[in-house]
Amino acid sequence: MTRYIPGIIAMAIIVVASNILVQFLVGDWLTWGAFTYPFAFLVNDVMNRVYGPGAARRVVAAGFVVGVICSLIGSQIMLQGDGYTYPAVTLRIALGSGAAFLVAQMTDIFVFDKLRNGVWWRAPAISTLIGASLDTLIFFSVAFSSALIFLEPSNDVSWANETLPLLGFGPTVPLWVSLATADWLVKLALTLIALLPFKALVTKLSPRIA
Repeated sequence: MTRYIPGIIAMAIIVVASNILVQFLVGDWLTWGAFTYPFAFLVNDVMNRVYGPGAARRVVAAGFVVGVICSLIGSQIMLQGDGYTYPAVTLRIALGSGAAFLVAQMTDIFVFDKLRNGVWWRAPAISTLIGASLDTLIFFSVAFSSALIFLEPSNDVSWANETLPLLGFGPTVPLWVSLATADWLVKLALTLIALLPFKALVTKLSPRIA
């Protein structure tokens, strides 16, 4: 179990950092959290390759617990803006974050394990692509879609459903769809970039398997 501790610590750091950085905008469509959270898939895949799916599930479980704690803390922090007082983490954001993390990471583990015997890059690339896509879809729809307003009727998400051109120049869509699309594109780019550190980490931790 002690050999899993570095993976658990790395996952916890990524989850905590992402929960903090998601509050700071980068341009019109992204937050800094979009650039840190995708590395959770890198940690997951390295653990899966070196120690197997069981170890990866333990790391994901630890990350999920840390995420729940962050959400509980965030729900108690009150912010002010536009004459309103509101929690830093709403119920919908907490539900979306937790569900997205768990489904996406567990799917990543399942797909990676099915593809682990192929060429080295195929398992991390495809599993992360699928997991990251699920993560984006689940989080943004649960957190902001007007179709799911029943999850938290008191939470006004009308701002996220204001219709605007997609990413400023595409077809007219709700704002949250542009936010989700930008987030997804960053995840796709980082999926490719993360293949190099994935290979290096696996080689260092288990040369014979890499």
